[in-house]
Amino acid sequence: MQRDEKGKIIHELQQKANRAVIAVVTDFQGMNVEEMTHLRRNLRENNIELCVVKNTLARIALEGSPHHGIKDKFKNCCAIAFGYDDPVTPAKVLVDFEKKSKKFKTRFASLEGRYLESAAMKELSELPGREELLARMLGTMNAVPTSFVSLFSNIIRGMMNALDAIREQKEKSK
Repeated sequence: MQRDEKGKIIHELQQKANRAVIAVVTDFQGMNVEEMTHLRRNLRENNIELCVVKNTLARIALEGSPHHGIKDKFKNCCAIAFGYDDPVTPAKVLVDFEKKSKKFKTRFASLEGRYLESAAMKELSELPGREELLARMLGTMNAVPTSFVSLFSNIIRGMMNALDAIREQKEKSK
């Protein structure tokens, strides 16, 4: 590989690492083409990029990025998965694939600059996704005004019942 080709790869990796919220280093050694294609398709559907790159180039590329904490941990054959939107989604997709494949493993990750072991990745994958958390938050935010309106309508309803009872009582007394 020529020097300018290496420079181009390093530059592309730096851009991906700077945009990524999470970078997951995986071990894919021994996987066949069909499994790798299936993995890449699943990742692409969830806006996650998988890059197979030489360890030396990855170390150089991650030097100035938010994920520089993992640059010294590259060993053997590995790939880096970059997640851009939600850190939980890449964890879920990769851990689910790891359960199905005997040869694929998640080694470690960098979540916004913090180092995560493989066990922490499994815990992260069990969290609800961004959409679910937003739905829960909106449900909670909607519950407060709904309860407020319901409370005041009950007060008004009670007052109307009391006034109606007084009116009926006055009509009977006439």
